[in-house]
Amino acid sequence: MEEEKSVLRWGGLAGILGGIIFILVFVIVIAFVGLDTAEPEVMRFPDIRAARTVEDSLYLVVLILWVTHFLALYRALRRTSLAPALFGSVLGILGLVVLAAGALPHAAFAPISDLYHAPGATPEDQATLVLLWQATQGIFDALLVVGFLFLPIGIIALGVAMLGDPAFGKGFGGVSVVLGVFGVLAASVLLVDPISPIAFVGILTLIVFHLVLGWKVYSLSRAP
Repeated sequence: MEEEKSVLRWGGLAGILGGIIFILVFVIVIAFVGLDTAEPEVMRFPDIRAARTVEDSLYLVVLILWVTHFLALYRALRRTSLAPALFGSVLGILGLVVLAAGALPHAAFAPISDLYHAPGATPEDQATLVLLWQATQGIFDALLVVGFLFLPIGIIALGVAMLGDPAFGKGFGGVSVVLGVFGVLAASVLLVDPISPIAFVGILTLIVFHLVLGWKVYSLSRAP
C-alpha cells in the first residue's frame, strides 16, 4: 500500500508541477520572445535564442513530468477499469513521446540562423535559408499536430475509466471527457490549418487536465 501511495504521490505532484511549468513557458514566450510574426523569426533569432532555449528546455521537462502523471493515473484506475485506463495512458504517453521528438526546435534552427547572419551571406543565400527555416518549421508543426491528436483521445479514454471508478466518480470523469473532446476538436482544426491560434485551446485543455487530475491523484495518496 505504501508503494502504491508513493506512485500516486509522485505522479500527482508531477502532473501539477508540469502544468505550472507550462504556464511559465507561456510567460517566457510573451515576455522575452513576443508574438510578432510580421517578419521571419530567423531574422531576429540571435536576439531571442537564449529565451527559445530556456522555453524549449522547460517544455521538455513538462512532457517528462506528464509521462509520470499518466503512469500514476493508470495505476489508480487499472483495478476498476483496466481496458480504458490502459488504452488512455498508452495513447497519452505516445502523444507525449511525439511531442518530445519536436520539443527542441532551437537545436535545428540555430545552425540555420548562424548561416543567415554570417558576414558573407548574400541576399540569395538568405532567401534560401528562410525557405529552409520554413520547411524545418513544418516538420515540427507536423509532430505538434500528431501529438495534440493522440493526447486528448487518451484523456477521453481515461475519463471513461474514471466514470467507473468510485475514487474519481462522474465529476472528474465527465470533466476529463469534456476536456478531451475540446482537445480533439482543436487538433482537428490544426489538421487543416497547422498555424491556427486554436492550438492554444488544445494546450489549455492539457494544462487544466493535468492540474486538476494531478491534485486528485495526489489527494488519493493521502487518503487513509
